[in-house]
Amino acid sequence: MIPQRQIPPRRKALYYIGMAVAVIGLVMFISVFVSFALHFGDFSNFEEYSRSMLARGVIGFILFGGGGLLMIMGRLGLAGSGVKLDPAEARRDVEPWARMGGGVIKDVLEEANIKLGSQHAGETLPFDERLRRLQKLREDGLVSEQEFEAARKKILEEA
Repeated sequence: MIPQRQIPPRRKALYYIGMAVAVIGLVMFISVFVSFALHFGDFSNFEEYSRSMLARGVIGFILFGGGGLLMIMGRLGLAGSGVKLDPAEARRDVEPWARMGGGVIKDVLEEANIKLGSQHAGETLPFDERLRRLQKLREDGLVSEQEFEAARKKILEEA
């Protein structure tokens, strides 16, 4: 599995479409209150105004909620947003944010000159345990095939 470091263009497009739909819905919903304020006290043609305002309010509310849902699906993908129940696909969907979070932490640690290692200095795991842990990381989809092979080669060279 190749690491996904960028959001796919289709998901970006879905996010921005959702944002546009949500804004249109919000404007429609708010227009009900503006219309009410402009026609306050004017009861001529009351039935027509009330139907129009009710329709705009309901449609605006639905568009606002639907746009928000589209934004979530665009941001997190179908599995990441919970629409599709597949844990492995959910991890792939949210991988850019997971990598970003790890990258931010790594940058902070490097900036502060902090080196993380085992809790007991000089103590390392046997090579077979390191290989097992590396294999588990690959099975969980946390390292790519290339990263796995490079780390495996390094562990075997150190043994």
